[in-house]
Amino acid sequence: MKTAICYYSRHHGNTLTVLKAMAQVGEVDLIDVTVRQVVHLEEYDCIGFASGIYGFEFQKAVVEFARQYLPQGKPVFFVYTYGGAKGNGAKSLTEIAKEKGCPVLGEFSCKGYDTFGPFKLVGGIAKGRPNAQDLEDACCFFRQIQDRLS
Repeated sequence: MKTAICYYSRHHGNTLTVLKAMAQVGEVDLIDVTVRQVVHLEEYDCIGFASGIYGFEFQKAVVEFARQYLPQGKPVFFVYTYGGAKGNGAKSLTEIAKEKGCPVLGEFSCKGYDTFGPFKLVGGIAKGRPNAQDLEDACCFFRQIQDRLS
């Protein structure tokens, strides 16, 4: 199963750490949504979208990328990391998937080290996350996605 995961991961690289672990499980192309490139997502069997949670939402660049490039009817899944709270999780992406007739296969989330705003004053929250258990859980989630599509 050929999979693309379109992502945004900055600050501490929490989301990218999770995605690299998942990429060891199967054939995955990681697509950074901030890099200008020609994207042909219709060539993939499955498409993931990943980001940290920013202000209780997926990063806006990922949402706009999905709105622009997600082909009709492709199975999708979502991955996100968060410091304090999940917020709305993948709600905005779920709505885009629904508009485009894309089945949502699931979502994976875990805590990630966060030093945004006032958290910086206390040295951050969710220190040491994502940890080995989070990465193992992410791989398990991705295996389940692969099994559903094979």
